[in-house]
Amino acid sequence: MNHPLLIVLMTVAGLYAGWLWLADRRAWRTGAAPPGALPGATEAPARAIGIAVAGVLLILAGETLGENALGLAAQQSRMTWLFALYSVTAAPIIEELIFRGWIVVTSRGHAVMWVATAVASIGFALLHPFLWRWDDAGFAFTFSAKGWFSMGAVFATSIWLYAARLAAWNPQRSLLPCFAAHAAKNFGVVAIKAAAGFVVGAW
Repeated sequence: MNHPLLIVLMTVAGLYAGWLWLADRRAWRTGAAPPGALPGATEAPARAIGIAVAGVLLILAGETLGENALGLAAQQSRMTWLFALYSVTAAPIIEELIFRGWIVVTSRGHAVMWVATAVASIGFALLHPFLWRWDDAGFAFTFSAKGWFSMGAVFATSIWLYAARLAAWNPQRSLLPCFAAHAAKNFGVVAIKAAAGFVVGAW
């Protein structure tokens, strides 16, 4: 997703979805949540949000230290400031609504729930372009140590975000901790890339 217009459209779509989610959350607070409310449009205690954010930042710290230890830090991908804005604002809303919102199995017991979580997290990791690319030259696999390492970090992040949605410390199973944690993780990634010179150009 490198075209500026597509990034702008995705950002607008994500923010609009967030606005709809907030409206459903307000309705839930009054006890009048509509039957078709967006998933996880409920309240979460501040403790749940704090735990979720702390968890992803620990994963990011481990990922960063691991990349440096393995000599992979210089292989980071570049991003524009426009894409950085999208990744911090709209991407967390879109991805959390889909994966930690709709793709959740809770009615068949804990074992099935966590197996489904692992499978969904593999899909979530594979959707990120670490082991493949699709550009003007077409589609191609790009297997590399950096790609596998980054995919593993995204998989771990996804598992943690599912935990943030489904854990007992989020009693209403709100998506709010997931939104906050995902945005914090992406903000951290942008900050690290910017400090290393991997955020280049406006769009």
